[in-house]
Amino acid sequence: MADGGDTKAATVPQRLLAEATRLFADRGFDRTSVQEIVEAAGVTKGALYHYFGSKDDLLHEVYARVLRLQTERLEEIASGTGTVTERLHRAAADVVVTSIENLDDTKIFFRSMHQLSPEKQKAVRAERRRYHERFRALVEEGQREGTFRPELRPDLVVDYFFGSVHHLGTWYREGGPLSAAQVASEFADLLLYSVRRP
Repeated sequence: MADGGDTKAATVPQRLLAEATRLFADRGFDRTSVQEIVEAAGVTKGALYHYFGSKDDLLHEVYARVLRLQTERLEEIASGTGTVTERLHRAAADVVVTSIENLDDTKIFFRSMHQLSPEKQKAVRAERRRYHERFRALVEEGQREGTFRPELRPDLVVDYFFGSVHHLGTWYREGGPLSAAQVASEFADLLLYSVRRP
């Protein structure tokens, strides 16, 4: 994830996160030391432990910041104006764009989540479940309205869609033939085609 500008002008937590993300992406979480992170960020170990209790906390925050962004945006879209079809399309496209814009963060996290403490793994799963439940509520709203196919299981619709989103890190390349917006539009179209009543 880009740190939003000049690294020197960034706050200490932003610099630590930016360098941790870069190092985790290059070397892997387990092969990156706390010392390497603080040296790259130009801070002391004391500064790291002031903001993050451990390297584990850094890994958690790499993913949590993306999930927070996506959750805020989903809430805004889901409770905003437009038909349920329009809102579901916007929500589906948004999660694809934000995942691609933060691809290193999500790749690192899915590759290294098993290395988090059991408590942090549980917390992340709960945060992600809340996001999926809000997304699923849009599918259920469309079913109640008679816009979406009533026989579909909303939980499976969500699992199927997010399986594709979480797979983006294995094939999407910046500068490739498709922009983030193009992929987002096609993914959202595919979701809507699958749930709409004929």
